[in-house]
Amino acid sequence: MGAPRFFVESGLRVGATVELPDAVAHHAQHALRLRDGAAIVLFDGRGGEYAARLAAGRRAAAEVLAFDPVERESPLAVTLIQSFAPNEKLDWIVEKSSELGVARVVLAPTERSVARFDAQRLARKRAHWREVAIAACCQCGRNRVPVVLDASDFAGALVLAQDCEVRLLLAPDAGEALARDARARSVAVAIGPEGGFTEQEIALARRAGFVVAALGPRVLRTETAGPAALAALQAIAGDLAGSD
Repeated sequence: MGAPRFFVESGLRVGATVELPDAVAHHAQHALRLRDGAAIVLFDGRGGEYAARLAAGRRAAAEVLAFDPVERESPLAVTLIQSFAPNEKLDWIVEKSSELGVARVVLAPTERSVARFDAQRLARKRAHWREVAIAACCQCGRNRVPVVLDASDFAGALVLAQDCEVRLLLAPDAGEALARDARARSVAVAIGPEGGFTEQEIALARRAGFVVAALGPRVLRTETAGPAALAALQAIAGDLAGSD
């Protein structure tokens, strides 16, 4: 088993002694029960990772020993547009999508969304979702944290994905199967709520350049559809083939 991984946003450089964020220090000392001198890995989301060790005699510091430029990102940049869902489902979607290599998650209300967030609650959730993505990266070995955004409405979410070469909206009754241009390096996938997208939303997406496609013969729950589509697209891109 590899050394525990922790996210430290700034100050990482070989030879430095860095103060660990309170949450990181608490997790290392009390949850993992690491002792002085224990080997750890630190990353700051800018690429690569640092071999480090907990500093002797300092409860919340680490000595940075070496830098490894290793990357574990997919060759395919996937943007997941996810309709709002209940809290625990959105947390699960952000976590599993991060593990599966998503580049960006855009969360947005749709007409049939059950969950709604006012401005104050959304601000708190925004910070929480970033922490969920960071924790997933610590676990899975990614050194770049996916961007988690929220849009005020579905139209705004579609605009945020306009930079993607291929844009897909999943609907169980679509006549076309999920596929992508093998030359494309970026894909957007839009996932509806439990009740599905409305005809108006589908028409809006079509006007924004989205192709309506189905993911297999079964109707998937909203929290299943996004990670399933991600896994399928990553498999096509070669991201799940393993390292040489």
